[in-house]
Amino acid sequence: MGCLSWKYQVLCLLSFLFHSTPSSFSSSLSSISPCSALLHFNHSLSLDSSASPSIHTSSIQMCDISYPKTASWKEDKDCCTWDGVLCDQTTRHVIGLDLSCNWLRGPIHSNSTLFFLPHLRTLNLAGNCFSRSLISSEFGNFKALTHLNLSYSCFIGKIPYEISHLSSLVSLDLSLNDGLLIETPVWKRVIHNLTQLRELLLDETNMSSIRPNSLMNLSSSFTTLSLNGCYLQGKLQNNILCLPNIQTLDLGFNDNLHLVSLPKCNWSSSTLKFLDLSSISFLREFLDSVSSLKSLKVLALNNCNFTGSIPTSLGNLTQITYLALTANSFKGLMPLSLLNLPNLSTLILDNNQLVGPLPNHVSGLLNLNVLSLRSNFLNGTLPSWLFNLPSLVRLNLYGNQFIGEIGEFKPNSLEYLDLSDNKLHGSIPRSLLNLPNLSTLSLDNNQLVGPLPNHVSGLLNLNVLSISSNFLNGTLPSWLFDLPSLMSLSLGGNQFIGEISDFKSNSLEFLDLGHNKLQGSIPRSISRFDSLIDLSLSSNNLSIMLESEMFSKLKNLQYLDFSNNFVSINNNVTYTLPNLNQLNLSFSNISEFPIFLRTTTNLQSLDLSYNRIYGQFPRWLGDVGRDSLQFLDLRANLLQGSFPTLSFPSLQYLFASNNKFTGEIPSLICNASSLNVLDLSHNNLSGMVPKCLVHSNVLSVLDLRMNSLHGNIPATFSKRNIFRNINLNGNQLEGPLPRSLKIVGTWKF
Repeated sequence: MGCLSWKYQVLCLLSFLFHSTPSSFSSSLSSISPCSALLHFNHSLSLDSSASPSIHTSSIQMCDISYPKTASWKEDKDCCTWDGVLCDQTTRHVIGLDLSCNWLRGPIHSNSTLFFLPHLRTLNLAGNCFSRSLISSEFGNFKALTHLNLSYSCFIGKIPYEISHLSSLVSLDLSLNDGLLIETPVWKRVIHNLTQLRELLLDETNMSSIRPNSLMNLSSSFTTLSLNGCYLQGKLQNNILCLPNIQTLDLGFNDNLHLVSLPKCNWSSSTLKFLDLSSISFLREFLDSVSSLKSLKVLALNNCNFTGSIPTSLGNLTQITYLALTANSFKGLMPLSLLNLPNLSTLILDNNQLVGPLPNHVSGLLNLNVLSLRSNFLNGTLPSWLFNLPSLVRLNLYGNQFIGEIGEFKPNSLEYLDLSDNKLHGSIPRSLLNLPNLSTLSLDNNQLVGPLPNHVSGLLNLNVLSISSNFLNGTLPSWLFDLPSLMSLSLGGNQFIGEISDFKSNSLEFLDLGHNKLQGSIPRSISRFDSLIDLSLSSNNLSIMLESEMFSKLKNLQYLDFSNNFVSINNNVTYTLPNLNQLNLSFSNISEFPIFLRTTTNLQSLDLSYNRIYGQFPRWLGDVGRDSLQFLDLRANLLQGSFPTLSFPSLQYLFASNNKFTGEIPSLICNASSLNVLDLSHNNLSGMVPKCLVHSNVLSVLDLRMNSLHGNIPATFSKRNIFRNINLNGNQLEGPLPRSLKIVGTWKF
C-alpha cells in the first residue's frame, strides 16, 4: 500500500477501508499487524477515569481497581509485552485482550481496528463507557472466541444476531449496560448454537419478549446463569433450579416472574453456591426446602412476600456467607440458628416485622462483616456480643426500639454504624469516637445526653457524622472542626451552646446545626465550601449577614435555612447562588427581599414568612423559579399594594395571609394549574372570588377569610373537586350555599 513502516500501516489501510465494501473489509484483516490494530483502536478512544465507576453488589465486584492499561502501550515495543495483551507463544497472534476498567470512553464502530484481531480467544472490555454504542455485528467474526465480556460498558440497542455465530463461546457477559434488548430469534439461536456455553450473564437486559419456558432448553452443563432485572414475566418451571452443574443462578428482580411449583430435584446433591430469586413470588414451602442446599454460599430472597417466622432450618446452611431476606413480612423472634452460622459474613434482614430482643449469647460470627436489621420492631438492650464481633465492618440497626446504653465497641474494623431511630439513652461512648476506620456514624433520633468528649483520637476517615434530635449539650469540641475527611455533619435538634468555630477542612457538602442554642456569627471558613449543597443553621441565636463575601463561592448550594435567627441583608452587592432550590428565612427579622434571588432559576421552595418585609411585591420575584417554584410562603409581613400576578405552573402551595394586599385577586393565578393550597386570608382584597378557583379539580384548601370580597357565593363547584377546607368568612359575600359543597370537609362563610 506504499506505507513505509508498520506504525503507518493502519492509517493507510483505514483510508482504503472507509471506501471499501464489507467483503473487502473482511479480506483486509490479514494485511495489518495486530500491534497496529491495537494501537489505532487505543487512539480511537479517549481516557476518562469517570468511565470506569466502581460497582459492588452481592454478586459483582467490578472496577475496585481501575487504571489505564493502554497508557503504557508504546509504538517501539512488541505489543505482546503490553499490559492487557496476551499472545500465543508460538504464532505470536494476539489471543487475549483484557482492557476491563481501563477508563476507555468513545464509540466502537463496525470499522474499528479491534475487529482486525481474528485470533482472539478472550476479550474483556467490561467497566468502560463506549458512549452508548450498538454492539457491532462484527463481534460475530471472532470465531475462536471462548470468553466475551462487554458488561457495564454503556452499550445500547439490540444484541446482534451474529453473537450466535460464536460457537466456541464458553462465557458470555453482556450484563449491566444501558438498556440492551435481546429478541426471541436471537435468544433461540444463542441457546441452540452456543453448545459450549457454560456462563451466561445478561443482567438488566430487556428480555420481556422471551418466554420463561425457553430456559428449559439450557444445556445441562451450565454453571452460571444470571438474568437479574431482565423483565422476564410469566410462569417459571422449577426445572431451572435443577440443572445438575449449576453453581450461580440469579433471576432476581424479575417482578412478574412466578415459580409455580416446588423443585422436584434432589437438592441435597446440588452444586448451587449462589442463588438470588429476589422479587419472585413462590410458595412458602420453597423457603423451607432451601436448607437442603448444603453448598450454598450466597442466598438472596428479598421482597418475596414471605410471611410467618424465618425458618430455623436455614441454620443448616453451614457454608453460607451471604444471606439477605429483606422486605418480606417475617414476624417473630430472630432465629438463634442464623447467628451461629460459622462462615457468615453478611446478614441482611431489613424491612421485616421481627420483634423481641436479640439473643444474649451467640457462638460463631467470627467472620461477620455486615449485620443489617434496620426497620423492624426489635427491642431490648443491645447485647454485649454485638460490640465484640472481631470482623464487623458495617452495623445497621436503624428504625427499631432498642433501649439502654451504647456499649464500648472493640473491633477496629468498623466502618459504618447506624443506630438511628431507636430509644437509646446515656452518653456516647468514647470508644465509638476513636475507631480508626469509621467512615459513617449515625445516631439520630435517640435520647442520648451529655456533652461530646473534649478529645478523641482517630476519625481520620470519618465522612458522615449524624447525631441530630437527641439531648446532647455543652459546646462544640474543637476536634469536630478538624476532621479532615468530613463531608456531612448533622447535629441539629440538640442543646449545644457557644459559638461555631472555623472548619479546617473544605470537604463539607452537608451541614446542619439547626435547632440548638448556638450564638455568634457564621465562621468565615464556610465561604470556602465550594462543594456545599445543604446548609441549615435554623433556630439558633446567630447573627447572620447575607453578603457576597460569605456566599459568592457557594455555587453548588441547593438548600439554605437560616430561619429563626437574626439575619441582615446587604443588597448593595450582588452575587448568585445558581443552583439554589430551597430558601427558608422565616422568623429572621428581615425587612426586604434578598436581591440575590433575581438570578436564581431553579428555586422550588421560598419561605420568607413572619418577617418585616414591607412595600410592594417586586416584579422580578415573579420571574424567580417560574417553571420550578412549588412552595411560596409570605405570611405575616407588611406587604401592600396589588396582589401580584403569579402564574407559576408548578406552584402547589401559596401562603400570603396577614399582609396588606389590596385590589382584586388576579384571575391569572389560575394558571398555577397545580395549586393545592391557597391562603390569602387577613388582607384587604376586594372584588369577587375568581370562578376558576372553585372550578379547580386540584385545589384542596381555599382560605380567603377576613378580606373585603363581595358578590355572590360561587354557585357551582367542580363535580370532581377535592376540597377539604374552604373559608370565606369575614367578607361581604351573598347568596345560598351551593349544593355541590356537600363533599367538602369543612367550610365557613
